[in-house]
Amino acid sequence: MRIPLPQTRLPDDLVAVAGEYADGTREPAEPRTAATVLLMRASSEGPALYYLRRQRSMSFAGGMAVYPGGGVDPRDFDIEVAWAGPSPQEWATRLGVDEEMARALVCAAARETFEESGVLLAGASSSDVVADTTGEDWEADRVALESRELSLTSFLNRRGLVLRTDLLGAWDAWLTPVFEPRRFRTWFFVAALPEGQRTRDVSSESTSVEWLPARIAIDQADDGELAMMAPTYLTSMDVASYDSPEAVLAEAATRSIDAVFTPAVEPMDDGYTLSMPDRLRPMLAQRLAGRPPS
Repeated sequence: MRIPLPQTRLPDDLVAVAGEYADGTREPAEPRTAATVLLMRASSEGPALYYLRRQRSMSFAGGMAVYPGGGVDPRDFDIEVAWAGPSPQEWATRLGVDEEMARALVCAAARETFEESGVLLAGASSSDVVADTTGEDWEADRVALESRELSLTSFLNRRGLVLRTDLLGAWDAWLTPVFEPRRFRTWFFVAALPEGQRTRDVSSESTSVEWLPARIAIDQADDGELAMMAPTYLTSMDVASYDSPEAVLAEAATRSIDAVFTPAVEPMDDGYTLSMPDRLRPMLAQRLAGRPPS
């Protein structure tokens, strides 16, 4: 099932199915823990984000524009991973999880970013970042990581690198609604494109990739030109309210994630829609008020 954009009327059949989960008739799928990264660069329209358009054949979010990300792998929990920046304990406080899970989420965020964009948040020291990851040797390592033939720990050790966790910021966390057959408990991170690095269309799960200012991306979503799930739309809208990647990262430094938000069915004027975090409601209301009727 597709999760519609905010304030979109839900189909009656979906509302009925959601009701069966609410009354216990159906059991929701067990969610998988995941991490996703809003990779940013500057533009004249504010922060531009890196979007992947998932293949329509994908069982989850098929055809949708998404950020780089994916499920936490068991090897993301490796305590031997080369680490620089805030400690796993500090990340646990920021992410609202225990230290073990914090380490895994940060590792998954960095690993998935490299696997799906070719961008590596690592360097030879705590003050250095890799400048170029476009060579054939880097691509071979990326493919090995993606296929799970190589672990993040082994990859970093072999190249003499440390994970630059200070290049990431905590932003939000969402859990897929109960009526979805595949569910993810996903932590959203933000990161600026490191100087000298460039993204590459390398993900095996996407048909195309694109840098878009967040403001333009949500305009395109409103106009039906870009398909997005509600968390992607609302997070893009949130980031679009800042003038630069630096401003987003400054905001992220002040955030701690106290709870994972799960969209639920709620009444709207002529039916039902999906709920959203209260802090985003005024922003969306202002946006909808400024757009002409469709």
